[in-house]
Amino acid sequence: MDQVQTSNTSASASFPLKVSASRRYLIDQNDVPTLIHGDTAWSLFTGLTRDEVEQYLDDRQQKGFNSIIVNLVEHKFNGPENRYGEGPFRVTGDFSTPNEAYFAHADWCMEQAAERGIQVLLAPIYLGYPHSDDDDGWYHEALAAGVATCREWGRYVGKRYGRFDNLMWLMGGDRNPGAALDHVDAVAEGIKECDDHHLFTAHTLPEHTPAIEYARGGWLDVNTTYTYSIVHAKLLADYSRTPTMPFYLIESTYEGNHPGYPSGMLNASPAQLRRQAYWANLCGGCGQFFGNCPIWMFDPGWQDVLDAQGSRDMVRVKALFESRDWYKLVPDVKHTTVIHGLGEFRGMTYLSAARTADGGTIIAYMPTARTITVDLVQVSGDRARTWWFDPRTGEAQFSGEFKTDGLQRFWPPADGDWALVLDDAARNLPAPGTPDRKAC
Repeated sequence: MDQVQTSNTSASASFPLKVSASRRYLIDQNDVPTLIHGDTAWSLFTGLTRDEVEQYLDDRQQKGFNSIIVNLVEHKFNGPENRYGEGPFRVTGDFSTPNEAYFAHADWCMEQAAERGIQVLLAPIYLGYPHSDDDDGWYHEALAAGVATCREWGRYVGKRYGRFDNLMWLMGGDRNPGAALDHVDAVAEGIKECDDHHLFTAHTLPEHTPAIEYARGGWLDVNTTYTYSIVHAKLLADYSRTPTMPFYLIESTYEGNHPGYPSGMLNASPAQLRRQAYWANLCGGCGQFFGNCPIWMFDPGWQDVLDAQGSRDMVRVKALFESRDWYKLVPDVKHTTVIHGLGEFRGMTYLSAARTADGGTIIAYMPTARTITVDLVQVSGDRARTWWFDPRTGEAQFSGEFKTDGLQRFWPPADGDWALVLDDAARNLPAPGTPDRKAC
């Protein structure tokens, strides 16, 4: 039976997050590793009434989401006015004329997210995807405003929102800055003048130069992967970048169909959504974001899909990784752990695997069922305890114990996608996906 544990399986993080000493993942204020488990709620501030904001946040809190992406000021999608008829600026498109009533509502939304232990990745100047209309975001308004006004806008939002612990700044927005590079840097610099304790990340143009290569001002703390192409290949490329920087999958294909968008953004199957999430966490990322249309812009019908399969599958993703030391996982890039049954590297069947640095746990995710070969020497201890975790139900099936003295073949219980989990038997870890596990 398909059952979903809808209560949080771990205590809420103590925000704001910090970068770990290894620069591979994020930690909270108590130095607890925190897996980014996110949902896209771009139009939250403008698309919903207060009652609806609470309905959305309550659902995502119950499903264990700890992060959402939100536009501070919308340009096109359910904007620029909010549901109460309040626009962000007294003069349309003029960053120097903020409207207090609009931002008071945004403040309230931030507070509601904080009460539920949800971090907001806040986009202060979403630039917009470059296409024929070029009216998604604030790119042209930023150019017209000039660098000095953009810096002052950064000071305004930095001073206003720097007081919220549940915040990470999200620069750019579906676009590399191009001619607006100085303007984006100025916004970031203005924010940092008033807020020196929150991390900065970025949302770039998919398949193009990553933020780590254009954030000249040194403001970038957390890199991102944004792709509709070969997701695991892009993730591994970002894992290998120097200098080392934590990164996460910020966007790939969404659940639901939105005609008129680039073909890669069209409806993703449940299997594809799961692949993206497992690949992100096994290819060196510190988490991932799930997306649903119409939820991200809160178009009519969004309430009907709050409990669609995608978000339910994400509950199981989080449960699996938080039941093990996910932050110690190192991608099996050279395939020394899983050596056969890897699938097609440039395709959708690629098997991603990772091993904790101490050999205590190995997790291998296969998008399609097949026989695989694992070198059990990679598991610490004398014996490996093995489990099959079903990403579609969250159930774990014990598969036996084996001596850690060589190669062993494994095959899943049925068709579909599966995760194989191997643990050092001496650590006596519970079934994968079990909350409140014993510490390793």
